[in-house]
Amino acid sequence: MDILGWREWAALPGLSIAKIKVKVDTGARTSALHTFKLEPYQGATGRRIRFWVHPLQNDTEYVVECDTEILDQRVVTDSGGHAEQRYVIETPIVIGNQQWPIEVTLTDRDTMKFRMLLGRNAIRKNYVVDASASFIAGKPKLRKVS
Repeated sequence: MDILGWREWAALPGLSIAKIKVKVDTGARTSALHTFKLEPYQGATGRRIRFWVHPLQNDTEYVVECDTEILDQRVVTDSGGHAEQRYVIETPIVIGNQQWPIEVTLTDRDTMKFRMLLGRNAIRKNYVVDASASFIAGKPKLRKVS
């Protein structure tokens, strides 16, 4: 069983995000990614969404534009008890040398310290979280595709 710290570096290669600091939060069921602009649209193969991300903390100049299929729309209640309708996508995440698909909700986390929250559904049964440790997994090791 692998161990994660309460914060880790991750990559979202399906969204062209090479690094993003995530807060690992076992109290949150779903994962959330900071987006500051959303444009849902009908693509040739179904519903899609284009969205923009500031993946680095304290940096609103660096922007990644993403485009992917919409998996679902769900009402999510945040830690303050506020319910919000959010788009849900599925994308691979890389932490350390492990990669797996996760569901992520898209929301404005501009006032939050972390641009991404990794909830317990994304951690699966393969991880234990050491709440006293940080960055145990190291930088994400992206696999080369040939």
